[in-house]
Amino acid sequence: MTQEPSGPSGRGLLAGVRVVELASVIMAPYAAQQLGDLGADVIKVEPPTGDMTRHYPPLRHPGMGGAALNLNRNKRSVAIDLKAPHGRDALLALLRTADVFITNLRPQALTRLRLDYAEVAAVNPGLIYANAQGFRSDSSHGTHAAYDDIIQATSGLVWLNHQVSGQPHYVPTVLADKICGMQIAQSVLAALHYREHGGTGQHIEVPMVDTMLAFNLVEHLGAASLEPDGAFGSTRSLSPERRAQRTADGWMCILPQSDRNWRDFTAFVARPELADDPRFATGPDRAHHADDLYRLMAELTPNHTSAQWQEFCDRAGIAAAPVLDLESAATTAYAREGGLLYEADHPTEGRYRVIGRPVRYSADPEPPLRPCPAIGQHTDEVLGQAGFDPALLHPAN
Repeated sequence: MTQEPSGPSGRGLLAGVRVVELASVIMAPYAAQQLGDLGADVIKVEPPTGDMTRHYPPLRHPGMGGAALNLNRNKRSVAIDLKAPHGRDALLALLRTADVFITNLRPQALTRLRLDYAEVAAVNPGLIYANAQGFRSDSSHGTHAAYDDIIQATSGLVWLNHQVSGQPHYVPTVLADKICGMQIAQSVLAALHYREHGGTGQHIEVPMVDTMLAFNLVEHLGAASLEPDGAFGSTRSLSPERRAQRTADGWMCILPQSDRNWRDFTAFVARPELADDPRFATGPDRAHHADDLYRLMAELTPNHTSAQWQEFCDRAGIAAAPVLDLESAATTAYAREGGLLYEADHPTEGRYRVIGRPVRYSADPEPPLRPCPAIGQHTDEVLGQAGFDPALLHPAN
């Protein structure tokens, strides 16, 4: 991406789509960031103190934390105190001009502010109103607070980790926030398509628990998919032996997935008799005997170096890769060539690292990167464009 000071560029797959984001932390801002990366005009509405994620370290200046620099790129910032006189009026003025509204405020907060779907749809019936919260609003848990750790626990993800390690670990990333953020973006795009083809505006609700439970059950419905009393969980995925393999000089992930791969693997390790071992002869056999398979591979892989394994696997068409720490993964030649992490200059924060756009579109005029704005940087500009006098937010002045 090239860099542009401010304002929508009019380029990108979503050029002409206006998104108003009223959200904090990661999930909903991540959804809006993805739409902004595709060219949407994203207006981030935040309190005068800023979204809380802005204040997480590392940071060089207040309100401009490292994570916020990427989460809030390709957005314009409008600072509004929604509890102050005219605050709600200012937001409604923006929503009248919007195609999409994304929020992760809890339903009771939206009702208290008179910003629930019925209130907002009354001023803009064509609006795509997407709200995400921990639990379905019509459930007994609908008013409960939820963050990523809570959703990992209630969706079975912590249990899955416990099955493997014996400890109820969280996944070491805010997985639920990011998966649900992508679900929000996907749902918004579907609703825009529907409206564009003769449909109407609508209310989208993305409950985090429901989203993550559906995500986890794809393979972990297990035997319960066919038998009411069947066990949940994927035998292969839950094998305590499923891990990267040690080599003579490091660690690798080696996956002889097909039957041909398995035969080539057994020949390379000079154990051809294993090719016809009934535990491993076919893919289903290997999945059923995952514990035995992983233990066997752990015994065999240390006999060659990582380079030897990589050369053999590449030649045999076996999927294999070294285990990289996060910094190494982000700075490989592959990552650099794809622009997955690159440096740019921010107007106030100086040199910083930008997470590149991972998806390539052959027909997409990629919009220039607009750096993360300061809190409220575009308040007067955006409200003026919406026909609202920003001076009303500051009567004392």
